[in-house]
Amino acid sequence: MFIKRINAVVDGDSCKYALLSKDGDVIIGGAFLIHSAVILPSLYFTEKPEPLICYRLNLRELRFAQTMIFVIEEINRSSSLLPNVSIGYRIYDNCGSRFLSMRAAMALMNGQELRADGACSGKAAVQAIIGESESTPTIVLAKTTGPFKIPIISHAATCECLSSRKEFPSFFRTIASDYYQSTALAQLVKHFGWTWVGAVNSDSDYGNNGMAIFLEAAKEEGICVEYSEKFDRSETTKLMKVVDTIRKGTAKVVILFVAHIEMNILIEHLILKNVTGLQFIGVEGWITAVNLITPTSYSVLGGSLGLDVGKANIEGFADYSVTDTDHIDTNILFLPLKVSEALKKVNFTTKSGEQVWFDSTGATSAKYDVVNWQLGVNREVQFKQVGYYDASMPPGEQIVQTTRNIVWAGGKTEKPRSVCSESCPPGTRKAVQKGRPVCCYDCIPCAEGEISNMTDSNNCEQCPGEYWPNAERDKCVLKVIEFLSVTEVMGIVLLLFSLFGAGLTILVAILFLINKDTPIVRANNSELSFLLLFSLTLCFLCSLTFIGRPSEWSCMLRHTAFGITFVLCISCVLGKTIVVLMAFRATLPGSNVMKWFGPPQQRLSVLAFTLIQVIICVFWITISPPFPYKNMKYYKDKIILECGLGSAVGFWAVLGYIGCLAFLCFILAFLARKLPDNFNEAKFITFSMLIFCAVWITFIPAYVSSPGKFTVAVEIFAILASSFGLLFCIFTPKCYIILLKPELNTKKHVMGKMASKSL
Repeated sequence: MFIKRINAVVDGDSCKYALLSKDGDVIIGGAFLIHSAVILPSLYFTEKPEPLICYRLNLRELRFAQTMIFVIEEINRSSSLLPNVSIGYRIYDNCGSRFLSMRAAMALMNGQELRADGACSGKAAVQAIIGESESTPTIVLAKTTGPFKIPIISHAATCECLSSRKEFPSFFRTIASDYYQSTALAQLVKHFGWTWVGAVNSDSDYGNNGMAIFLEAAKEEGICVEYSEKFDRSETTKLMKVVDTIRKGTAKVVILFVAHIEMNILIEHLILKNVTGLQFIGVEGWITAVNLITPTSYSVLGGSLGLDVGKANIEGFADYSVTDTDHIDTNILFLPLKVSEALKKVNFTTKSGEQVWFDSTGATSAKYDVVNWQLGVNREVQFKQVGYYDASMPPGEQIVQTTRNIVWAGGKTEKPRSVCSESCPPGTRKAVQKGRPVCCYDCIPCAEGEISNMTDSNNCEQCPGEYWPNAERDKCVLKVIEFLSVTEVMGIVLLLFSLFGAGLTILVAILFLINKDTPIVRANNSELSFLLLFSLTLCFLCSLTFIGRPSEWSCMLRHTAFGITFVLCISCVLGKTIVVLMAFRATLPGSNVMKWFGPPQQRLSVLAFTLIQVIICVFWITISPPFPYKNMKYYKDKIILECGLGSAVGFWAVLGYIGCLAFLCFILAFLARKLPDNFNEAKFITFSMLIFCAVWITFIPAYVSSPGKFTVAVEIFAILASSFGLLFCIFTPKCYIILLKPELNTKKHVMGKMASKSL
């Protein structure tokens, strides 16, 4: 019946524009989109234009108009609400036309209508205006009436642009601005873990402003937008392009920031193109629009999620009690400015518990229900609340999911994934693909020495100095500490050779001790021979200090013991060489040189040579001693635990002094190489010194270039090689005579050979 009344008014000749009206002491204007389309007449300069023809009835807007009339009639019937004052109304239909929105604004503001006879008669000026539902016509209405301070109260215009008090000083709305809705959409997308979305909006103030805020909020939340398209309800070509973009896109989640009329047109084309399986996220403009429910629409919109404002309880509003209304003077003139100022102070609570008030921008509090398109038991479409958004809550707690029973796109129970690139596991980092959004990336393994212990790390972290990544590169572990250990093959081999050398030297010493009175032992200062054997034993044993975990004491001991024992050894050899030379000179007629280099002088010379090395070592240890050092230069994943030299000068001074003694000994032995056979020990000393010098000359480059524990192994090898060289070259011939040729170990044989050689 109400619809018939509307059609009669629209089509009648008595009023070509005003739709519904009723006189009263106070007139409230209304502007609604009761028809969603208009047919523009042909325009000729010679004829008066035909009136606009409105079509496509909008049931949602029709209910808004019905609600306004119902509430006004309830107030008029109430004896407690505004007694003795009747409220009238004047309602206009803009038919989705900005031109008609402007005409409605002018008519409501000053009564300058095209026709004002019959049912359209009455006061034209209004004290307040309810409407519009969409943001664009609301902006037209608010800008037109703003200078006259006529309050505009919108129930659905959510554009953030309307929050400007400078531009719209008398605009109010019973719904939050799209700033909060757009922010809530971004938080909703993040809540469900989607980082790759498509975005479509109406090409209007509502859609453009809302989408701009969403894109900014999505960027802050780390959400990437594959495409952002917009269309107007009248642009069919652009609409087809938008549908193709949605169909071809890789994003499984699409944000639809469109008004319900644009959504109605868009869904028709989505059904036509069979675009299914996408998770649509909607806004209050269409998510609960009943007119979108058709037998085929659920195949596309089933499982959609969106934000909706709470439903108002009209009965509670009608029962609202106004104080001090018993003595209202009906002759009082209701000025729009006073109405506007009174609206700023409105603050009451309905019986349903809803608080009604306006903030400084003229909007109400931002609270939304999260609704889900589901099928009921009878296969009817239901809008189920599955959560809510409350802007007054602390950040991170504004989105609350109240149930896990959510139906997703396509009627599935499993939440869809919508990402441009899969998550990068720990041990990798994200590398953004060139020319694409930040959500599109490749997973690059962390570089050497770096880890990432979180999923989707943007950067890898460097491990601390003594740590190295594990195989998965998701955590830092202590580097393997490497040193020449007695448990490894190389350490065991060197240890055995050291013990073998020391044992062999002790056996030779025992053999010499047993045969100490024989000519072969007594031939060249047996005291120096035993001291030489003792020093060789120490040389073999000092190599053991190089094996094992370096410590402060072992580092000092290994170098000083090495330096002192080798000087003692070379000093003994040098003493024996000098004895050979002196003994040969003593056999010459009239020579008495032996009294200048007898046993006391020999002992003093050995002591003096050794004492010099002791002094060098004392200075070295005192000034800058060797110390345990973690060498991380040679290997990235290992720590070489070695002995730092402390003072390189001290180290090379020790080696240099040994080298000088060895070189001097070699020269003297070389000069004595042609002495008689009973003293041919000089030949063996020459050969042993040649081996000794060759070993230590090659040791220097090998020591400098060998990495890690091999440096220690080279030093041990040099010690053992030179020690074995001295032992074998000097003592093997004598042991051979003692053990295998005892008949040659006689004084007669020794003296006889000497005499023959002297002749």
